Amino acid sequence: MTTPDPSREPEPTKPAGTATTPYKDRVYRSPAGVVGGVLVLALVAWLGIDAVVVGEGRTPWLALATMLFLAPLVFAYTLRPALFVNDDRMRVRNPLRLIVLPWGQVASLRSGFSNEVVDDSGTKYQLWALPVSVRARSKAARQEARAARAADGAGQSGAGKGRGRGGAGVPGGVVGAADLGAGAALAAGGPHRAETDRAMDELRELHERRQGEPGAQGEVTVRWAYEIIAPAVAGAVLLAVLWGLG
Repeated sequence: MTTPDPSREPEPTKPAGTATTPYKDRVYRSPAGVVGGVLVLALVAWLGIDAVVVGEGRTPWLALATMLFLAPLVFAYTLRPALFVNDDRMRVRNPLRLIVLPWGQVASLRSGFSNEVVDDSGTKYQLWALPVSVRARSKAARQEARAARAADGAGQSGAGKGRGRGGAGVPGGVVGAADLGAGAALAAGGPHRAETDRAMDELRELHERRQGEPGAQGEVTVRWAYEIIAPAVAGAVLLAVLWGLG
């Protein structure tokens, strides 16, 4: 599940002519990824510090090198992914790259086995902050089917009661209160969707609205996350040297 929340990072100002001047990005993250990353980092720190404190010989150095190698990668693939969206552009913070795409450069937003954004040149960028959950999609499909059956059953029950009273209705048309509530929810809120699919719908709607605006034009920029890559490479090199020394 992915939940949007307002970003606290300072942002630039909107172009002249807009109603408001300062504005903030809307942020999409994966709560499950964040929780999993915190737990794995805690485990790595616990085992690594224990090995440094009580280990002998090369063990403390191996533990330090392992932590230096693993910690940045765990952080990159669990805590780092985020999607920052505003009226002018989207910033895709993936494990090892930061991609800035003005809405005018976005060609499409695709959902399949993964969620992706495609720019005008045809380059695809995976949205790590919006992972696809087949389980969530199946659950949403079951809820929608159940709500549709409940709505249909409620309609049949109402038709049966309208034909008369005192046994004139159809017994098979009686529906439970929970089913009636599900049918009402379907009618009021539309079809059930997995949360990441709803987020993609929001992005597509914003893209359609803003892609032609002057403030949403510009070039696609990609920056590698050297702050993640450098310590991970250093840890890998240190591990190789320690193992090579035997």
